[in-house]
Amino acid sequence: MTRTLDRETICTKQQKIAKLARGAPEMVLLTLAHHIDLMWLEEANQRTRKDGAVGVDGVTAAAYEERLQENLSDLLERFKSGRYRAPPVRRVHIPKDGTKKTRPIGIPTLEDKVLQRAVLMVLEPLYEQDFLDCSYGFRPGRSAHQALEAFWHGLMDLSGGWVIDLDIQDFFGSMERTHLNAFLDQRVRDGVIRRVLGRWRDIRLLIIAMLLNDPDAVDRRIAQMDTRHHQRRKDIERYYRANDPDGTNDTG
Repeated sequence: MTRTLDRETICTKQQKIAKLARGAPEMVLLTLAHHIDLMWLEEANQRTRKDGAVGVDGVTAAAYEERLQENLSDLLERFKSGRYRAPPVRRVHIPKDGTKKTRPIGIPTLEDKVLQRAVLMVLEPLYEQDFLDCSYGFRPGRSAHQALEAFWHGLMDLSGGWVIDLDIQDFFGSMERTHLNAFLDQRVRDGVIRRVLGRWRDIRLLIIAMLLNDPDAVDRRIAQMDTRHHQRRKDIERYYRANDPDGTNDTG
């Protein structure tokens, strides 16, 4: 019964975020992290797959859940205070279909997966209001089969046409950081959320530098991380004081 009530509470909060985002498509949300509390993390843990490979720390789901409340409380405090440090992602290479090449994938630690899920649960109802109806990738309640069906109907309505299949090589790894920041700036300027998103991004870039066997790049990334995040937090705080002194862009 308690679990059902908790999920209803979380669903209500997500609906509130979605309603605010849908009603004000130009609004920048400054406060979102307050939705993530212990109950939110418990639900995020429930939604996180437990049968995947372990991360670099070797901690299994069973071991983590032996002291679940203590672990989640500590995770919440580190997330809110800014002490959370995204752990390295274990890299493995899997075969790429139809080629002799391999595809690198990252395996986060279980705790990192839980926090990623919690942040997704906040951001997803917001960005779902901005996606076009023709978008299907990684969206809740949508599948590749639905995308193919919509694609088929579109082609039939046009009585045929050209089909071009494109794959952008290493899109995220090669994308300019300023583009991603500018995209986030349009909707999310919550300092706590942006800080953890930035640290997840930095870990990915650090791994890329390591894979390229560039020790100088690795040293530069480590030196830049804390300095840039400190400055970013100050910038967001200044924006908040200048543009929303009364908290009108609060999601409640």
